[in-house]
Amino acid sequence: MTIVFETEKQTIKMLRLSALLVLLAFVSICKGITGGKESVPHSRPYMASIQRNGKHECGGFLVAEQWVMSAAHCFLQGTDGVKIVLGAHSLTKPEESKQEFSIDTVYKHAAFSLANYDSDIALVKMTSKANMNDAVSALEFQRTGEALPQPGDVVTSAGWGSLNNLGLRPDTLQEVDVEVIVSNLCSRGDYYGLKFTSNMICAAKKRKDTCDGDSGGPLLYQNVAVGVTSNGGKKCGTLKKPGLYTIISNFTDWIEKTMRE
Repeated sequence: MTIVFETEKQTIKMLRLSALLVLLAFVSICKGITGGKESVPHSRPYMASIQRNGKHECGGFLVAEQWVMSAAHCFLQGTDGVKIVLGAHSLTKPEESKQEFSIDTVYKHAAFSLANYDSDIALVKMTSKANMNDAVSALEFQRTGEALPQPGDVVTSAGWGSLNNLGLRPDTLQEVDVEVIVSNLCSRGDYYGLKFTSNMICAAKKRKDTCDGDSGGPLLYQNVAVGVTSNGGKKCGTLKKPGLYTIISNFTDWIEKTMRE
């Protein structure tokens, strides 16, 4: 009986080891956001880490000396304990390039809907202006009338969000190239159905996607921000639940009016 029992224990250990190896193999595939890569340090000087009590929650991007654009849903819990960090590559390591700011006011678009994440865009006014340099600078964003990327065009996003559906978070900024998906596909019932609106772009690629914690970051086309990372499926990288991005140019009047205040 003892021999049989020991054999069973060895079998259980082997099964656990096999499961662990499979898990590690899966994690190793996901080298960036989901299927992306680490950014060259400070090659995206507009990136902002929005942190609550020192922990990264969402992304954002600098659009003017005192203004960061992000997603409205990133501020559902208010701004207590929230700081904006600019000039970062690593979230934990000390970097002379880092600048930290408190928030003066968050302006969430009035039409933002938690039901489908329509109009998921916010502007954050910091309490002081950023010191603009090689590691911190503003990103150009698209205005009304400018051409949006078309289905099949390659677009890029960046952030410190989860590397995979297990919730593994990176310490350094990651980026990923995805492709714009035709809107008629994203509005199909087996994709997003009626939740997909004219204020959204959907984009992804096989095993490449933005993920939890990337919300608020930019979607870039030809080095211009055309979208704000908004929402997607419960699992990142899922074929029929590609990443959703708010179309910035649909909100030009609101952006200009808000930033004049």
